[in-house]
Amino acid sequence: MRPPSMPPGPGTGTLPFYSFDPASVQASAYSMPPTIQTADSFDNEPPLLEELGINTSLILRKTTNILNPLRINSYLHEDADLSGPFVYIMFFGLFQLLAGKLQFGVILGWLVVASLFVTLVFNMLEGNDGDLKVYRCMSYVGYSLLPVVIFSAFQLFLPRGGMAILLFACLAVIWSTRTCTSLLVSASLHAEESRSLIGYSCALIYTAFSLLVVF
Repeated sequence: MRPPSMPPGPGTGTLPFYSFDPASVQASAYSMPPTIQTADSFDNEPPLLEELGINTSLILRKTTNILNPLRINSYLHEDADLSGPFVYIMFFGLFQLLAGKLQFGVILGWLVVASLFVTLVFNMLEGNDGDLKVYRCMSYVGYSLLPVVIFSAFQLFLPRGGMAILLFACLAVIWSTRTCTSLLVSASLHAEESRSLIGYSCALIYTAFSLLVVF
């Protein structure tokens, strides 16, 4: 008679016999499946706006400061950014689109050209002390565009070609010019002497933007 651990011969049966190893079963019982990491790490990641360098609270503070034409806090605008001006441009273009004018590219192009123009004029007036960068100037010009954006929203409810729309245009130009001039003058110690020339160049810029709204 054959031992139980040995398989039967070819003529003894049709079912094969396999040896049983308790050690292998015990090892497989204690082997755990690989763990899958949960998505808890996403909770520790910073918000998307923070990763993009967009400070929404600072943009709101700057916007609130621009809305007060009698008191401009220049220290608040020392940290230049283009997020706020980009939002203003989007709203400006949207209001113009509601008025039947597709001018998103025109507004953005004019803002870039205006910033280059003001930077050139400012540095020429300041001479050796002129170190205004285009990025900072674009932030000043863009944030000071807010009164014109508000004017573009009001013009949707004003009659075309009337005195009311011209009056609002003049107020928007004066408001934006005063704001941008104050910010630019605060950028240099000796810029106060050239305030009138800086203000004149700013007035030309915002007059051009207001003409987009009027016509």
